[in-house]
Amino acid sequence: MKKNGPWLLWLVATVALTFASLCVAQTQGEGSEETRWFSVESLNTGLGEAPGGVKRITPRDAIRSFLALTKNGKFEAAAHILNLSELSPADQRERGGELARKLSEVLKRGEWLDVSNLPGRQDAAIEDPSGQHPQAGEPRRNLKLASLKAKGEIYDIRLGRYRVGNEEPIWLIMPDSVSSVPLLYEDYGPSLLEQYIPERFKASFGVLKIWEWIAIPVFLLVVGLVGWATYHLLGLMARWLPSGAPSIFAGRVKVPAALIVMSLVSQMLLDYVVSFSAVVTTSFRVLLIAILAWGAGTVALRLVDTLMLRMTRRLMGQIDDTKPRDERKLLTTLYALRRIIILITVTAVSIYVLSQIQLFESLGISLLASASVLTVLVGIAGQAVLGNILSSFQLSLAKPIRIGDLVMFEDQWCYVEGIFYTFIRLRCWNERRVIVPVTYFVSKPFENLSVKSTKECRSLELILHLSADIECLREKFLEYAQEEDSVIEHHKLCCYVTGQTERAQTVVCYLMTSDPFAGWIAEMNVRERLMTFIRDNHPEWWPREVTVISEHDVARVESPEGSSRHGAG
Repeated sequence: MKKNGPWLLWLVATVALTFASLCVAQTQGEGSEETRWFSVESLNTGLGEAPGGVKRITPRDAIRSFLALTKNGKFEAAAHILNLSELSPADQRERGGELARKLSEVLKRGEWLDVSNLPGRQDAAIEDPSGQHPQAGEPRRNLKLASLKAKGEIYDIRLGRYRVGNEEPIWLIMPDSVSSVPLLYEDYGPSLLEQYIPERFKASFGVLKIWEWIAIPVFLLVVGLVGWATYHLLGLMARWLPSGAPSIFAGRVKVPAALIVMSLVSQMLLDYVVSFSAVVTTSFRVLLIAILAWGAGTVALRLVDTLMLRMTRRLMGQIDDTKPRDERKLLTTLYALRRIIILITVTAVSIYVLSQIQLFESLGISLLASASVLTVLVGIAGQAVLGNILSSFQLSLAKPIRIGDLVMFEDQWCYVEGIFYTFIRLRCWNERRVIVPVTYFVSKPFENLSVKSTKECRSLELILHLSADIECLREKFLEYAQEEDSVIEHHKLCCYVTGQTERAQTVVCYLMTSDPFAGWIAEMNVRERLMTFIRDNHPEWWPREVTVISEHDVARVESPEGSSRHGAG
């Protein structure tokens, strides 16, 4: 008996564990049923049995069946896909068909609904072979079909999965969504114009109705005429206004202003006059918002461009470092503001368009799975462009250069003529234009000759014979330099011997000039006048070579005969 004791204990423990596991499994199973469907006692008792053509097993079948039934005018049958539990049986029978009809109109004109994107499984579980989605494989009991805005509020159209007793679960439009149908119908129902359209034109022809194929060209023609009138009206204003910045601005904003007016008129017509199908309305609204944002951004750019043009005309002629520093600084800031406006406009339009076409929702979590690959590809492809854009903003903030600054870049004298998103335009001294990528410019050392002051100290060098009279040369240099208009600070003029050899000496003259380019001209003028003075008055000051042909000093000649004898020897 003692030998069998341990075996009995093991047997009792095994039975207990098995029983506990079954209880846990049953509890989990009951809990999972609560997440798979809504358990109800009855559904749409006032409607009776659902016709044979009504399919409600999967979300895709339910919505596809609802659209097909309402398209054929079978609204009473389509009401079986609505959960009318908030209505009494009598109201279900009386109002069910009308609610189905109104909901079909809302779905047609509201958010663009793609039935093929709805789950085709009974439990609506997300199928993700990659396993990246955190809810992959988990059953769902409610889905969002669309989100529509009415009276300033957002209303969701949702599908729910319901089970009555032991019957098979079915998918229906949830009661909260059904209760919001009358309110949504006021905004998304047929327009006043459609009440006068004959019934034969309301038949479908392809993806649109017959009347829509006729109304869309008329709609575009009306909007085009409004844009044409706006364009010519602004043209007349540009001619009527006095010449100057207002007339230039009016002439430059004709196209964007016409597009803005066309967008606003189109939006008004869609809201109050005509209501197209969802596919047309969604496409129109996305396009109109993009055009409106582009037009507003373009008008802002034209305003900045007009201000820049006005400043350029005020500065008179080509911009260089002789113009007022504050105005050149403001012009540089306007260039930066122009780039910021472009960036904000492009970013805002891109974000809105992507949100409206629901690109991320349609692609789903697969974007996240390939995010690293896309990041690498975009980084490689756009590295140069993004680098130039960031560098241009760096220049705008730090301002190591300004519009009109004179810089020495790669041994060339250049004026900064424009700072753009990806490049800098430089005007060389010989009127050539050098286009330099921003990243290349900021990565190379350059000398800004206008960063503090435009004045520059110039120097000219002369090689003269050791017998040259430096004091005489210094007096002539001071005389010639003081006669130059661009030479300033005359007390700093100086002339010194900076070196010598056995045959010549080096003389350097220094002069302060008002700006680098004028200083270069002054240096050339003074050099030419000094050379002319030496040539005409003291040619012996030029350095010359001395050749020794014997041990005697041939430079000391006693007589012509002796010179001839030494030369002959």
